[in-house]
Amino acid sequence: MLLHAQQVLTPDEVHHARTLLSDAPWSDGRVSSGQQAAQAKRNEQLPENHPVTRQLQEMVLQALQRHALFFSAALPRQVSPPMFNRYGGNLNTFGNHVDSAVRHLPGGVGRVRTDVSCTIFLSEPDEYDGGDLVIEDTFGPRRVKLPAGDMVVYPGTSVHRVEPVTRGHRVASFFWVQSMVRSDEQRRLLYDMDMHLMHLRSTVGETDEAVIGLTATYHNLLRMWIDV
Repeated sequence: MLLHAQQVLTPDEVHHARTLLSDAPWSDGRVSSGQQAAQAKRNEQLPENHPVTRQLQEMVLQALQRHALFFSAALPRQVSPPMFNRYGGNLNTFGNHVDSAVRHLPGGVGRVRTDVSCTIFLSEPDEYDGGDLVIEDTFGPRRVKLPAGDMVVYPGTSVHRVEPVTRGHRVASFFWVQSMVRSDEQRRLLYDMDMHLMHLRSTVGETDEAVIGLTATYHNLLRMWIDV
């Protein structure tokens, strides 16, 4: 499932992030890649242990907690610490690759299975040329270039790339989610059902017998598939 989540970060949060990142010590982005992905990666990245990184990580994690659509789509069990990258100049692209199945958390405090990949855009689309995130899915390549503050959520199993940035800079945050429901197919069914239920609850009311029955079915499916 590929999902466009709007306004995950508010305009004020985007402005704050970009102010902090304007003087950030960007470094070679290959430091966080596996051996194969590093061959295709040419971008910059904020060091994971830098104070600006930690400040921005907290802001992004708080934004995710208040975003109901993200929770419904990802059903997060654990979120890896958000990271920040920049494409532009000679370091402007990331060729076709698939993310590593497991991310080791900083400090050796655990691991995250990368069921779901997420990118929050921090640059506006008209600030740079190129830089589309291209995700290969069942229906072919999907091109993604979103307004600042918006996020794309997609399966971690997808082959994807960032096309060369030919003008300006593309700045974004990226991270992975280990979901309580491992199967992308099951997550998709639960997400679709949740969206339809939200519509029914707003149109026919919370106490409608069909709404109560479908809500029970949703939670029983979740109980059947969930791993907490």
